[in-house]
Amino acid sequence: MSYTNLLYHIVYGTKERAPLITKSLGPRLHEYMGGIVRGLSAIPIEINGMPDHVHLLVRLRPVISVSDFLSKLKANSSGWANRQTVGRFTWQRRYGAFTVSQSQVERVRTYIRNQQKHHSKISFEEEFKALLRSHGIDFKEEYLWG
Repeated sequence: MSYTNLLYHIVYGTKERAPLITKSLGPRLHEYMGGIVRGLSAIPIEINGMPDHVHLLVRLRPVISVSDFLSKLKANSSGWANRQTVGRFTWQRRYGAFTVSQSQVERVRTYIRNQQKHHSKISFEEEFKALLRSHGIDFKEEYLWG
């Protein structure tokens, strides 16, 4: 038996950061995404977002890579969202996935829960770049939003 606690703060946006996650779609989308996460044998700890992006705090099992997990999550959730929005919904290809220590879980949960308040002061683009910097990830601006 293995003992793991693989916690990830995952962030990604809609294609071209289009504001497709409406007030009525958002809660249902987040709930649906939680079901997908559970279906992938992971644990959704917190899911929330804004009209153009989503944040997840999840606990993964060591049986799936982060990239495979996200590929399945994004494909299934965009399929569902497309049925709700008559085919207009697409996620961007890129994402951010940041490890979280157990001691920081409540801080990250609070951060994810307070997206509305947070984004009254900062755009998604600024937020994402700040997350990359705070995690020591080098990036080139022209490659961020594909």
